[in-house]
Amino acid sequence: MSIQFRKTTFWGVASDVSSCPPSDRPEIVFSGKSNVGKSSLINALADNKKLARVSATPGKTRVVVYFNVDDKLYFADLPGYGYAKAAKDVKEKFNKLCDQYFVSGRKFSLVLHLLDVRHAPSSDDIRMLDYMNRSGIPYFLVFTKCDKLSKAQIRKQLNEFSKILDFHEDARIFAVSSEKKVGLDDLRAAIEEYLSDELDS
Repeated sequence: MSIQFRKTTFWGVASDVSSCPPSDRPEIVFSGKSNVGKSSLINALADNKKLARVSATPGKTRVVVYFNVDDKLYFADLPGYGYAKAAKDVKEKFNKLCDQYFVSGRKFSLVLHLLDVRHAPSSDDIRMLDYMNRSGIPYFLVFTKCDKLSKAQIRKQLNEFSKILDFHEDARIFAVSSEKKVGLDDLRAAIEEYLSDELDS
């Protein structure tokens, strides 16, 4: 069953787990630090620049933002972490919401964990990947903003990342550019392939 990513619409927001939509379809979670490009990637996958609000102020999203994809699945955009200028109580609220989301028992199918290909992973990135590995959470690693580097530089960066981050041996890794539309078709196809059994059931 094919997914029409262009048929993606805004569903709503959840300030806590109880206000998330019903778990009646597959859910793809977008995680990563502030300003890594989660909203931009959602817009690019849906081919709609106005779908997800892209803020010039990192750390502004303080809720889980949901999108309905082709009436077949949800995209869930989690608050970004690690924004240095956010007040301490705001940071704690972000972390609490994300922690609640992952330990609530809520059903989700896959995490797309985003990392900026230009920069070394943060301590939060390392902790998040370690948590997903220990918890058996399925994920794809999506390296964003790859248009800012040459292909040789990207290969070098990915090699450096592999020394710092504990990838699963079978981890799916993607290098994308939301701005230049690079790697999006491969990511769409991988999402569709990953969800094929769940969508057909």
